[in-house]
Amino acid sequence: MDTKKVTVKLKNNSHDYFVKIGSDLLETSGVWARECLMSQTKKIALVSNLKVFRFYGEAIINNFENQGFQTHVFLMKDGEKHKNFRSLESLLEFFGESKLTRTDAVVALGGGVVGDLAGFAAAVFLRGLAFLQIPTTLLAMIDSSVGGKTGVNSGFGKNLIGAFHQPHGVLIDVKTLKTLPRRELTAGFCEAVKQGAIADRNLFGQTAEFTRNFPLNKFKTSFSDEKFVDALENLIAAQIAFKAKIVMQDEREDTERNDGQSRKILNFGHTLAHALEKVTDYKRFKHGEAVGYGIMFAAELSKKLEILSKNELDLLNDVLRGLGELPSTQNIILEEVLAAFAFDKKVIGKSLQWILLQEIGKPTIANNKDIPLAAVSETLKKVLQI
Repeated sequence: MDTKKVTVKLKNNSHDYFVKIGSDLLETSGVWARECLMSQTKKIALVSNLKVFRFYGEAIINNFENQGFQTHVFLMKDGEKHKNFRSLESLLEFFGESKLTRTDAVVALGGGVVGDLAGFAAAVFLRGLAFLQIPTTLLAMIDSSVGGKTGVNSGFGKNLIGAFHQPHGVLIDVKTLKTLPRRELTAGFCEAVKQGAIADRNLFGQTAEFTRNFPLNKFKTSFSDEKFVDALENLIAAQIAFKAKIVMQDEREDTERNDGQSRKILNFGHTLAHALEKVTDYKRFKHGEAVGYGIMFAAELSKKLEILSKNELDLLNDVLRGLGELPSTQNIILEEVLAAFAFDKKVIGKSLQWILLQEIGKPTIANNKDIPLAAVSETLKKVLQI
């Protein structure tokens, strides 16, 4: 099967880069890294976690060393709760101890937590090192590895501290998805449904068809089927192409933009998702699982405000239900969720901006002041069953 490429062309003096998608690409990861980086690059700081590194670390290091790179490995703890200042400080100290210079590079091998932390550290060390992404989860492949948003969590919210730092390249080997636990697959496909819902009926339909044809409970055993692998590569490429299209024309999420192509629309489902993660101390939900609840909430609120039809809501919920059960929302307190909304990145001035849905492929941005608090509260109670 042919390797697929999505090119990300950026303005604002940012460099262009491409996303390479295919199977068994880790076998040539060193050649890819050398193509993406300058000839003077000698050292690579490879950031991963123990679980992912056990699967792929040795092969990556061998590939890099065959291209003349000295590889220094930093393994962080696994999980969103470890994407914090303490981990950032440890990583920056590691860069210093490894004597990285301005011509060296950072490579993230893992999911979105690894990519966000490594990207932020690369952005601030020596005021910016080259950065490569090798995402190994579906969510990271279609979302966090593309677009340049990096950051860490803190006590007052998720991803509120970070930087825009575009990668020099992204390498996606779909066969790394064979090792994903079921929850990670559900989380990734929730993000895929989110992007399909705000993109157009083609991407939404492609995503829904894939999940119908290839149920997630048979995902790991399907990699021997060429039709499955080809459909998976095509879906990931289409998802990335949509995100790249949005990023290319609104790289830094212009606060003045409120149109349907604003980068803000990529946050559909994320206002509640980030609030749920915050009030559970980043321990109960995978990010994509929280996004699943966020999608249901934003769509239900859209229907309550009479901008989304029941048929469209049912269509969206049917696809989400097919992805599997989400973690319980038991013991989540309504008032804490409402309070967490105040720390959302989409608060402009004093008003939170909601990403709602008029129909599949037609997102809209609404100001909090135009939405009755009672509607928000009633919808939260219904979706979260609290």
